[in-house]
Amino acid sequence: MQNLKIAVAQIPSLKGDVSANIKSHLLAIEKAAKAGVSYLVFPELSLTGYELELASELAFTIDDKRLLPLIESAIKYAICIAVGVPLFVNNAIHIAVIIISDLGDVNSYSKMHLHAGEETFIVEGTSHYLTKVQSSHGELNIANAICADIIHPIHAQTCYELGANIYMAGVLIGQRGYAADVRFLEGYSRDFNMLITMANHNQPTGAWLPIGKSAIWFAGKLLACANETEDALVVAEKRSRHWVGYVVEL
Repeated sequence: MQNLKIAVAQIPSLKGDVSANIKSHLLAIEKAAKAGVSYLVFPELSLTGYELELASELAFTIDDKRLLPLIESAIKYAICIAVGVPLFVNNAIHIAVIIISDLGDVNSYSKMHLHAGEETFIVEGTSHYLTKVQSSHGELNIANAICADIIHPIHAQTCYELGANIYMAGVLIGQRGYAADVRFLEGYSRDFNMLITMANHNQPTGAWLPIGKSAIWFAGKLLACANETEDALVVAEKRSRHWVGYVVEL
């Protein structure tokens, strides 16, 4: 069995253009699979852009037919993917990730901590979600997080207590908030001994100017970081008892 590789994708999202965004996701999935990645996470609301006023119009369902190309790609390349969407859950709209397994099974995680103003359009989620992955180093558990979740330490702590070894966040972070937000992530990697990954947007979306710089941390150290604007995968590879990180251009 080859070394476990997980990654985040730093790509732009076009406003409300789900079809075009799916195409860019498919390219990233293919590149990640060819690099040996087993689990790939995209930024917050990656399939629609951060366009909350369009959330009700664009919202997905768990069995949405628009997901079929992504499901087919996950099966074809034997990779698990987590894509960002507005999602209908119990007649309410959540900011969520749709998690598609390498067998095509579909699950979801909904953002549990909202930024101020999001409650106008969005209802918060109520439960964590962990995915089990097999590697040459045994079974590992991956926990998902979305943006504001990362600034609430109880979120990462609960994931750790549930058995997470890896904490993967899809976010939208601009220049002003970046330094403070990554201090939380760096701290979680040290305090909970989890590999921490963060997928950020690299082009404007909604009214925001994201700063890119998607990154990976372990044991309180930055392992790899994309620049502010490049389309890239940031990859973490488990080697023996340690993790290494590197950036792959898209």
